Amino acid sequence: TESKYRTRGGNLKARSTELGSAVTGSSLTAVLPASTSDKKSIVLSSESRKELGKQAKVTKEERRAQIDGRHKYLISRLADGIDLSEQHVEEAIISDDKFQLIEQFFAPSGLKKLIFFYQDVLQQKSNASLRSDGSTNSLPQKKLFITTGSTEDFTGTCAFFLRTSNEVITASNVSQEVNFGMLDCTNGDILQGLEFFLSQIMIPALKSQQNWGAVKEGLKNSQIQDFLYSVDKFVGTLSSSRQNIEDKIQLTEVDVDIYISNLQNPSDYITAGEYLPKQSKHNG
Repeated sequence: TESKYRTRGGNLKARSTELGSAVTGSSLTAVLPASTSDKKSIVLSSESRKELGKQAKVTKEERRAQIDGRHKYLISRLADGIDLSEQHVEEAIISDDKFQLIEQFFAPSGLKKLIFFYQDVLQQKSNASLRSDGSTNSLPQKKLFITTGSTEDFTGTCAFFLRTSNEVITASNVSQEVNFGMLDCTNGDILQGLEFFLSQIMIPALKSQQNWGAVKEGLKNSQIQDFLYSVDKFVGTLSSSRQNIEDKIQLTEVDVDIYISNLQNPSDYITAGEYLPKQSKHNG
């Protein structure tokens, strides 16, 4: 049926040449066929992706030109710690949307910490095409990225840099002014990762420390001893908390329908109330 549309008095009238009659509607809307609309959105999306790709490439090359001795120091530490190539780390850094945090970390009185996560994230395949519903295929892949530590779930490896002063970070002082560390929290086991880091790395390093700055007595100083004792105590508490969580009580599900279906009067309910806790304990 061929239909023609024309505006009359603010309404749309549809005239059918086959039926030879007019039907007046107060709010008729012409809609493109679904296939045509989908194809148009896919074409626009493809053009947008190409443009975003060009912009990202330009941004990456601008950042690559900014790489100096300070960045190379961070890259080398990350590559050694996570067991990646320096080229891989550099590509990850210059592609990161939080790249500016590195510059803020280097600035005088800048950020006190710079954090990287290396873990599985959902990433779209580079050759993936849009489905009919607009979605794409995404698979979990290992990715190194900069983070503030407060927006993403932590499920893998954390690498961090800490400043030791408010001095501007330069290529000549970066190895003295910046400390590097890692936390392995594979599968999100943060307590175990923190416990290992403190007990196996930090405490041994502190107890072997010879220079304590203004404290000339070093390890013989009572305040230093109290501090080390507090750290030891904290690690002990951390270990106990982790074990309590791992050995948590697990309640067994009990099918109570077979008991409730046979209840007829108040005395039956009283009997069931006494019996079910015993049965639950027995099953547990």
